[in-house]
Amino acid sequence: MDIDAADRFVDLIAPAVRGTYGPRVIDSHGAFAGLFRLDYDERLFAHNYRDPVLVACTDGVGSKLLVAIQARRVDTVGIDLVAMNVNDLLCCGAEPLLFLDYVAVHKVEPETLAQVVRGIVAGCQQAGCALLGGETAEMPDLYRRGHFDLAGFAVGVVERGRMLGPRHVRPGDEVIGIASSGLHSNGYALARRVLLEDAGLDLNSTVRGLDEPLVDALLRPTRIYVRPVLEVLRRYKRQRMVAAMAHITGSGLPGNIPRVLPPNCDAVLRRGSWPVPPIFGLLEHHGVDEEEMFRVFNMGIGYVMIVRPQSAGVVVRALERAGEQAFVIGRVRRGRGQVEIR
Repeated sequence: MDIDAADRFVDLIAPAVRGTYGPRVIDSHGAFAGLFRLDYDERLFAHNYRDPVLVACTDGVGSKLLVAIQARRVDTVGIDLVAMNVNDLLCCGAEPLLFLDYVAVHKVEPETLAQVVRGIVAGCQQAGCALLGGETAEMPDLYRRGHFDLAGFAVGVVERGRMLGPRHVRPGDEVIGIASSGLHSNGYALARRVLLEDAGLDLNSTVRGLDEPLVDALLRPTRIYVRPVLEVLRRYKRQRMVAAMAHITGSGLPGNIPRVLPPNCDAVLRRGSWPVPPIFGLLEHHGVDEEEMFRVFNMGIGYVMIVRPQSAGVVVRALERAGEQAFVIGRVRRGRGQVEIR
């Protein structure tokens, strides 16, 4: 490993990483592990938990990285990395606390990797969590020249009495969908094959129907839903408006919503109740059938909240005030834990 390059990389990212630190981070520069206070009593930042449950998850960005590498635009894949983790963690109602990253490369190129980490920093700032540490592994025998891989690890906390999940869902609840920014970070093996290989589209060309270069649509970062969703949960915590939530990733709406349904309930979604971004129409135009579209992609809905029917309008308006596009896209009924799209 090029030790000098690795040291230069650390120097480049250090100020940005410290920009994610809040009062809970204990400065431990150069230590073998990062330190984070769960409870703290300083008057200005006092925050103590009654019955805290730690929540942890890990995820990557997948083959979206190949598009970024081909386009030589790696400054936003770090946002995707954070989003894929913190949006998952959020589903049980947890607040993200800290994030760790793992970067594996053919060769350490400090300036390129610094762009990646700045994206991770931006994602952590959007999610309100600290980038507490990371690891960079140089492995030329394992990765091709110019290639790299990313993995992320998030830890959060939720009060045990405020945890969300299937046990709170009941027939009559409304399903709210929050708009995605596009493909997010799922389905890229299919998207790359259909658009770049089979159709032979140029990444840098403006494709009919998109009104933007294809590369912009493919590399648009995954939305991070943490702040607006936590604001809804905190503002209306006494009313228990929200029963369960789902991050719509691989397997789409039919594969992810059942993860938060009890075995005696179905979710019935209404086609046409939300706008579908043009990138999905482009994929369908180039031969992906509708059933596979819904099975692989998010189809314009990146996050789902299942709420009490009398609260749906309030939640939608709160999300819209926070800058999100939100729609009532369906309802829960008695069933067998499945999703029906009508």
